[in-house]
Formats: sequence, structure tokens, C-alpha cells
Amino acid sequence: MLSVISVIDDDASVRAATDNLLSSHGYLVQTFASAEEFLQSTQLHSSSCVIADVQMPGMSGLDLLIHLRARGHNAPFIFITAFPEDSVRARALRAGAIGFLAKPFAAPDLIKHVETAVRHAGLGS
Repeated sequence: MLSVISVIDDDASVRAATDNLLSSHGYLVQTFASAEEFLQSTQLHSSSCVIADVQMPGMSGLDLLIHLRARGHNAPFIFITAFPEDSVRARALRAGAIGFLAKPFAAPDLIKHVETAVRHAGLGS
């Protein structure tokens, strides 16, 4: 089964670069410009992993994670952020994130986190 990775970031260049990286590693990638766009999508229930920016206009990535967990959605979350504050990292990990990467992140670091997430989801790639 192909793993569907949902990438949510308000920066189009980050979405495109992350899509290219993950696609080159065999993942099916869906990109979204906002948490709200993701919540309205058909990918909400089929994502093997969610990669989300922490700070976005409207709903933040952390608020998205809390929202989804409260509704029983357990897809692994990896956060990416240009503002890697320790307090935000701690809140994200307490809320259930499995990864927290500062932008710009190294491609192998993201791939390692995604591989862990997909194994956590029990799907393989």
C-alpha cells in the first residue's frame, strides 16, 4: 500500500520542495496551503503521516494536531518550523507529535522522521 503523506504549509516553495523530496522517495504526497484546507479535504482520513508548519495564518499546526487527536485521528505528525522555540517543541511533543524540525531542515532528517511515522502507522512505504 502506498503511504499518503499530507504536507500542510502556507509557503508554496516549502510545499513544492517537500513534495518533490517525498515523491522521489516513493511516497504519494498531497499538499495543502492551510490547516483548514486539509480539514476539508478527502485526505483527512487516508493520510499515513501529516507534515505541518507550526505557524500558519488561521489554525496553527499545533491547533490542528490537538483538533485531530480530540476527534480520534491518530496519523503521526511531524512539525516543521522557522521558529524552533523549545517551549513550542515541548508542547508539540506533549500533544503527540513524533518529530519537530527547524527550517531549513536536512532532507535525510525529514525522510528518517517520515519512515518512522509510516512504521508507526503500520503501513510501510
